[in-house]
Amino acid sequence: MWDAACNSYRNGKFESCPMIATQLEIPEVFLIQPKVFGDARGFFFESFNLREFQHAIGQHVSFVQANHSRSARQVLRGLHYQIRQPQGKLVRVVVGEVYDVAVDLRRMSPTFGQWVGEILSAENKKQLWVPAGFAHGFVVLSEYADFLYQTTDYWAPQHERCILWKDSALGIDWPIDGEPILSEKDMQGLSLKAAEVYEAL
Repeated sequence: MWDAACNSYRNGKFESCPMIATQLEIPEVFLIQPKVFGDARGFFFESFNLREFQHAIGQHVSFVQANHSRSARQVLRGLHYQIRQPQGKLVRVVVGEVYDVAVDLRRMSPTFGQWVGEILSAENKKQLWVPAGFAHGFVVLSEYADFLYQTTDYWAPQHERCILWKDSALGIDWPIDGEPILSEKDMQGLSLKAAEVYEAL
């Protein structure tokens, strides 16, 4: 239930006291814009508020793990997912800038095989909610980037899967020149056609 004094829905956006949550072209994926209060001393914002976040995305979530990575310019990580113990991820950047991508891997979804991408940076302070059932990846656009994300299930390496970042069936428009810097695992990513996907989510 929305508190009319604090929360509302306008033009496809859920607006609340600490943040604005916008549904993207894949409606289960949300771009979260915190409300930032700044003056000559600096700034303050709520980077996470469980009650408001759950209102915005319309579901109960429980985060169990938080991760922090640093990557250099042109590093691309992804497209990662866990076929069992699927993870929802709330991601943000605290240093630098990345292009962040979510790919719908739910076989029964009307947006199966489609993707959305957003610029996340320390400057814009935006966050992306990537629900369970999606693959996730990003490429670094700045000299380096520090990337933080909370997950709704624990890392389970035995269930990790990877789809190739340049799979032609996806056609992701990565905003980079030349080849990215990849891990050996990500170089071996599968095509969407060959990959395991979510049959029941």
